[in-house]
Amino acid sequence: MKVYLVRHGQTDTNIERKYNYRNEDINEKGIQQAEELKEKIRDMDFDVIYCSPLLRARHTANIINSKNKEIITDNRLEERKHGNLEGKSIECTNREIYWTYPTNTIYGTEETVQNLFERVNDFLNELKSKNYDKVLVVAHKGISRAFDAYFYGIPKDGKFLKLGLDNAEIKEYEL
Repeated sequence: MKVYLVRHGQTDTNIERKYNYRNEDINEKGIQQAEELKEKIRDMDFDVIYCSPLLRARHTANIINSKNKEIITDNRLEERKHGNLEGKSIECTNREIYWTYPTNTIYGTEETVQNLFERVNDFLNELKSKNYDKVLVVAHKGISRAFDAYFYGIPKDGKFLKLGLDNAEIKEYEL
């Protein structure tokens, strides 16, 4: 099964470089990015689209769904929950440590990288049992880091900060 992962289009919080979990929509540039991606993947035929329930991912999924495929929302595809870091500048943490697996450093009430990866692993393991040829998943940068961990393993140094998709970027995996 081929799995294609897309990160949602740009949001204002992305520009402001703040931690975000809230249900923020994509901005005008994010809409444009999604429209461009729609053209790029127009000839690809997916069996189904799985999507984070967060608005920015759902809006992106609706834009790029040119063939009107079923969109299934799955809470396991939500962005990493940043807890009391939400709305704060990403500079309030050591980003390298924040995205290291495993780490014992906790900055507040955020979800751990380990818990994020576990829920994404659960989603992907369940997806294996489905009879699909091609699946499109629309989610978040943190989810793309978890996908990389699942498909390529944990790097020796455990660092994931430099990994992950840009806004409206797509990546192919073989499940």
